[in-house]
Amino acid sequence: MLIRLSGIIGMTAVILVMVSPERWGLAVSLILGNVFFAGFLVMCPRCMFLGDNIVRLPEPAIGRGEIALTFDDGPDVRVTPLVLELLDRFKVKASFFCIGEKAAAHPEILAEIIKRGHSVENHTYHHRNLFALYSSSALKKEIVSTQKTFSKNGIKARFFRAPMGFRSPFLDGVLRDCRLEHVAWTRRGFDTVWKRADAVFLRLSRNLSAGDVLMLHDGGSALTPEGQPVVVAVLPGLLERCADLGLHGVSLPMAFREDA
Repeated sequence: MLIRLSGIIGMTAVILVMVSPERWGLAVSLILGNVFFAGFLVMCPRCMFLGDNIVRLPEPAIGRGEIALTFDDGPDVRVTPLVLELLDRFKVKASFFCIGEKAAAHPEILAEIIKRGHSVENHTYHHRNLFALYSSSALKKEIVSTQKTFSKNGIKARFFRAPMGFRSPFLDGVLRDCRLEHVAWTRRGFDTVWKRADAVFLRLSRNLSAGDVLMLHDGGSALTPEGQPVVVAVLPGLLERCADLGLHGVSLPMAFREDA
């Protein structure tokens, strides 16, 4: 609907200039407003205007006291195994939004993620910064290529997250064709940017409650001044806080299971 609305506004501006050339100023204003509006929607990861977008877990999961831990941009040969060990220690499950080309290079890590009871989800094949500006066919190629890589390893992803959460107006239709659901987050730690683990911990743990979807990174994690990946430094305290609050970390398929 929003794509059609944007097209109507653009066409209106063109017709306005053709019919009333002296009103070019208004036409330019319409076009610029249209561009800024579209840009706002693309750069609003938690908005619902561009299609279905999971920001919180469903009511049954909230009733069970569940939260979803999600990790982006892996697998990483150094960090992902450390994250998996910490999740095992606290008996917590999670979802890993993996980049297709990294998954193809490290199928053994994918297998380990699945073996330990977590889920592998789709995070595009190349993780390009301009993904939100791709055409429908280019979007689909990125997503389908990743699904095929997963399939070779016996994995079928159900969920998708766009790079940085920036979504193209065309993405919703592509995801429907691929039978994937887009997942954003309730809160994020900015652990690829912040080097202070305490600051990342506060962002993730403040007012933490059932139903939250937390986003961290096992790929591209920043390093603390001591050289430790921030995500590894943050996880023990974060998982202890969850336990103290009676919150249970689950993977997304677990939270959205239909038999509960």
